[in-house]
Amino acid sequence: MSVQRLSHIGICVSDLERSVRFYRDVLEFSERSRFNIKNEESARLTDIPGGSIETVYLERGDTRLELLYYPEAGHVTGETPRPMNQLGLTHLSLRVQDIDDVIAKIEAAGGSSMEHTRIDNKQWGSKAIFVTDPDGLRIELIDSPGDPNRLPGD
Repeated sequence: MSVQRLSHIGICVSDLERSVRFYRDVLEFSERSRFNIKNEESARLTDIPGGSIETVYLERGDTRLELLYYPEAGHVTGETPRPMNQLGLTHLSLRVQDIDDVIAKIEAAGGSSMEHTRIDNKQWGSKAIFVTDPDGLRIELIDSPGDPNRLPGD
């Protein structure tokens, strides 16, 4: 097969250091590398004139996030949280051990809880809720017994 693996998930952020703290300190990703890039190739690849990008790569297990900040071009805002039926990336999903503890940390770090989405599935013994990062990206939290590498209900 010619596709080897998922490389990373890119997330455009409005405040790079705030987002690094959120994903590193709250969601427990590890910072791996930083790049400040300004050249014609990055402008062409990203299709953003000026080409100035600051990136931070974060990892947790086999998942790698790339936080992207555009100091010159800025960022384009849209509806947040983004509707789940809008085409494209809808959310990140994380297994957690104590959903309410994680929610409290998220809210303290500038994210928010979408309490109206909270469910408690007695059949699977699991709870789930959507929260957002400081820029409004949806993150699904799943608190479920058993192997965290398996989906609830498997």
